Amino acid sequence: MFEISKHLLGGQHQFASDGLLLMLVGGAGVYLRAIPERLWHWLVGQTTMSITVKDDDAAFVWVKEWFLEQKFLTRIRRVDLDTTLLDERPALIPAQGRHWFWHAGRPFIVYLYRADEKKSRAQRRTEWFTFVTLGRKQIFLQRFVHLIVECHRKKVAQTSLLYIRDDGYWERVLNYTPRALDSVILRSGEKEHLVQDIKNFRASRQRYARLGVPYHRGYLLYGPPGTGKTSLVSALADHFGMPVYVISLTEFNDKTLMNAIHGVPRNSVILFEDIDCMKTGNARPGQQDAAKRSSPPAPDDKPNSADQFGVTLSGLLNVLDGFSAPESVLFVMTTNQIETLDRALLRPGRIDYRLYLGKAAKEQKIELYRRFFPQSSLADAKNYVEANLHAETMAEFQGLLLAIEQGSAGPETHAPATDTVLLKL
Repeated sequence: MFEISKHLLGGQHQFASDGLLLMLVGGAGVYLRAIPERLWHWLVGQTTMSITVKDDDAAFVWVKEWFLEQKFLTRIRRVDLDTTLLDERPALIPAQGRHWFWHAGRPFIVYLYRADEKKSRAQRRTEWFTFVTLGRKQIFLQRFVHLIVECHRKKVAQTSLLYIRDDGYWERVLNYTPRALDSVILRSGEKEHLVQDIKNFRASRQRYARLGVPYHRGYLLYGPPGTGKTSLVSALADHFGMPVYVISLTEFNDKTLMNAIHGVPRNSVILFEDIDCMKTGNARPGQQDAAKRSSPPAPDDKPNSADQFGVTLSGLLNVLDGFSAPESVLFVMTTNQIETLDRALLRPGRIDYRLYLGKAAKEQKIELYRRFFPQSSLADAKNYVEANLHAETMAEFQGLLLAIEQGSAGPETHAPATDTVLLKL
């Protein structure tokens, strides 16, 4: 019985030894098989470099724009349809996955990734491009990025773009058509002086840096509704090839406003439209008309209180000229009632240039008439203007001219004496 038990126990030890040996051999095999893969990944990491562009950065769209100008795009067999790049016209860009191409004599691989989960209530998937090429010197990637940036600048120089904030991201407005500068008619010298001021600012970066002055400039366009404030902003942005980023303060608090401003690229126009309708910029008690004052005014830079979910005056002033204020941008505000704005908002450094756009002068109306009807005489234009003095703003007068062309002029309007052709504004 003892001999049998010893034999069985010895067999168990032999079985355990064989099992341990098998495990060691198997583990060694797995490790050895992984060595070539690890060696390959190490080799790739040492001989290549990569750059990633995520869809929450403005450069993500710039990369798509660059793709459209590359010949290799016609050889890619897996593509996506994109209608956001060519004013709703269809464009083909590389689809999700890996694609090879040659650029500037170097092989590149581009990966388009899409996350499975959707982000926020906008129900959009996160996307990003990763470019990989041979080499170890970052200068090659810097040159590649420079080409993408230059491609975008050329596109922007051809037409200005409009962006609005949507769910924490800047979204391009696809159906936006900027105004031509010559279609905006102001009083004599006003437009020329404003354009020259912007030119001087854009040429003064080094001077601002030498003086230690933040490189941004603030403009305030004020006057009654319908006087062309928004049209002027659109035309100026298009003239200088600058995108417009529209801020509606009622949709922000201090934190989200700061995040939005940080997402605006250099050489852009940041538009605060109808700021008098937003209580953030309203004058504090004691800053209204002197005849209505019953107490001394509060100190200029003391912030007012605001709704927990709104932008405070302090928060607004910080993005205009605080430590986190962006550089190389134009801040433009429009208002119908300048007297309601807080003085802290109007001081130099926040508002550097004011332009009043009031009721249309006869000269403006005559010029607009002859723009609509270039074949008409000066006398025709003067007669029409005199007969329609009730149209006080340029918007009202333009409405009358459009009605003439559409054949629906009212009883108080007079059609031009000559055959005319409507010009597109």
